[in-house]
Amino acid sequence: MFSKNDDKKIKDLISVILLLKNSGEAKKFLRDLLTESELVEFGNRWKAARMLSEKIPYIKIVGETGLSSTTIARVSDWLSGGTGGYKLMLKKIKK
Repeated sequence: MFSKNDDKKIKDLISVILLLKNSGEAKKFLRDLLTESELVEFGNRWKAARMLSEKIPYIKIVGETGLSSTTIARVSDWLSGGTGGYKLMLKKIKK
């Protein structure tokens, strides 16, 4: 999947993310790490995952997120058959 070097970088990033203590710290770190448009894109993908889990039609998701139907289909694929990350977080927010 990832090269050994890329895997190390990803593990380092995850380790740092796990050190964040609250939403304020997370917002500061993510804003420095990502561009505004990347943050918005990730926010839209997360919103699409939540909407898909509620069986909301693609056309409404496109309208609310501005994502392409291709991106929404990709999110749907990961939601139903990915590594389980979306499902895990959806369960956590429902508690």
